[in-house]
Amino acid sequence: MFLYLLGLVVFYYLYRWFREIPRVPGKGDKYVYITGCDSGFGNLLARHLDELGFCVIASCFTEKGEEDLRKACSGRFTTLHLDVKKNESVDKAAALIKDKVGARGLWAVVNNAGVAMPSAPCDWLTIDDYKSMLDVNLNGVIAVTLSVLPLIKKARGRVVNVASVFGRISPGGGPYTVSKFGVEAFNDSLRRNMVPFGVKVLCIEPGFFKTTMTDWIVLGKSFKQLWEKMPQEVRDDYGHDYLDKVEVRMREKLDKMSDADLMKVVSCMEHAVAAVRPRTRYSPGWDAKFFWIPMSYMPTRFADWLLLKKAIIPAKAVY
Repeated sequence: MFLYLLGLVVFYYLYRWFREIPRVPGKGDKYVYITGCDSGFGNLLARHLDELGFCVIASCFTEKGEEDLRKACSGRFTTLHLDVKKNESVDKAAALIKDKVGARGLWAVVNNAGVAMPSAPCDWLTIDDYKSMLDVNLNGVIAVTLSVLPLIKKARGRVVNVASVFGRISPGGGPYTVSKFGVEAFNDSLRRNMVPFGVKVLCIEPGFFKTTMTDWIVLGKSFKQLWEKMPQEVRDDYGHDYLDKVEVRMREKLDKMSDADLMKVVSCMEHAVAAVRPRTRYSPGWDAKFFWIPMSYMPTRFADWLLLKKAIIPAKAVY
């Protein structure tokens, strides 16, 4: 019986692997719009798709990001400035893309732009801290998608949304997980809405990878800034040495937990854009596949216990 079940599992994965091999034809006529290309996943994806022959439109927040990509990529490659928080910037980019793609439409948009700070316990933050991140990670995704959706419908193309495993489970406080849960909800509703139009909507849910978002030095500075502007009453709740303990924990854990191979994520993005039969969801990273995603299906009490058992305890904790 065990061998029979094992055989079925092996057959399923072989069948899925074979089924997912074919790529779409005519890459040279297909335009792909990627946000957040200054660094990290977006930068690598833009270069990778350009090498594969797609017509890439890479948006960057900085002039340096645009310049570096133009130097490194082919003549098909286009860059533009984009601030996803500003509607006028989003609309201007969409107008430029409409002029460029013409009647063929836009094959894909990859919503990659995002920020991870400020992140901290909820009572360290203000509503403005939440708004600043939601404007990028959630409202920016929605604004960019809606601005080019008619062009994607015209091409029967794809929308690829970069969420996170923390759009499935929330291990800590702050707006990051809130924004990613929102991206997941937007992705699901849009996917079902677009079925009649032949548009595929895919979601990327990475685990921990070595980017600026998981750089403990950068995160530590953000924590310190939040700590220094908090009311003294809240600092007393956590204790004078709480910040030091957090910095030690981040230094010890983040490097070990974060995967240095960013191409694991980029390969999933490329498959979502280029495969004839893309997956609905991708979860790159062993931690995503075997820890975070399974935990999201566990009973709430068990997940809470598992996440809290090694948490740093505030000075005035009552348990």
